[in-house]
Amino acid sequence: MAFPYAPGTVSYSGTFIPEIWSKKLIEKFYANTVLTAISNTNYEGEIRNQGDKVQIRTIPSLVINDYESGQTLVNQRPESNNVELLIDKGKYWSAIVDDVQDVQSDIGLMNMWAQDAAEQMKITIDTQVLASIKPDVAAANKGATAGAISGNLNLGVTGTPLAVTKTNILDTILYMGQVLDEQNRPESGRFVVLPYWATTLLKMSDIKDASLAGDGTSVLRNGRVGMIDRFTVYQSNNLPHVTDGANECFDLIAGVKQGLTFASQLTKTETLRAESTFGNIMRGLQVYGHKVIDGESLAVAYAYKG
Repeated sequence: MAFPYAPGTVSYSGTFIPEIWSKKLIEKFYANTVLTAISNTNYEGEIRNQGDKVQIRTIPSLVINDYESGQTLVNQRPESNNVELLIDKGKYWSAIVDDVQDVQSDIGLMNMWAQDAAEQMKITIDTQVLASIKPDVAAANKGATAGAISGNLNLGVTGTPLAVTKTNILDTILYMGQVLDEQNRPESGRFVVLPYWATTLLKMSDIKDASLAGDGTSVLRNGRVGMIDRFTVYQSNNLPHVTDGANECFDLIAGVKQGLTFASQLTKTETLRAESTFGNIMRGLQVYGHKVIDGESLAVAYAYKG
């Protein structure tokens, strides 16, 4: 809307008052990403050097036998199963800045867009990988009868999700810890990823800040909240969720990094002149692969805010 003038006054708007393009942009905020904090990248270097897949050898389990003096020993021939990690997924972005638009704005559009694309790329990949985890988690580490030994830990299933409240949020986390314990998984390096409503309940529970102990660091870009039991607690809006009956249900994911591997073979950003117009094209590509290589090192609770 042009600046108002009194009746009878000649308006020279657009003649003497130029249009101004601000060099400042409205700040944009992004969802926290947790992928690099909960997965291992041990095989990334091998993939980048060798090709589009790597064969990961597993350690076989040796059989322990009884022994009697003088008996003939039976030799085992250990066989190692291979896990194949493929770089079979890709995401890209591509945008054009017309020469005229670039001159008018004068705010480094391409740099701004590249920064935005990098953040959006992380969020997109984070969301996709988190959504793929649950099917490959060991059967004893999820569901209404979780626990490789106990078999009586209710972590929720489709149709009967777990109602999580400020009263039982800590119990839910401790049950996931027990699930990992019963699989003999390491106590160090454990993580749990919660939706924001769950971390809110955690802060409202009896444990409050007392058990988020030894961590004076604020929430960073990876959503790190603090420590509880043996878990580093992360919060994320990228966790998979579905409508189940009258409830919005989420996967709460816990584990150790050995369970999930991630590797990116090619991350490329380039600029080139457009062929059909006057402008510059900027585009980026990331190809990557991920796999649950040890389903016993991960646990999932299927829950809603009760």
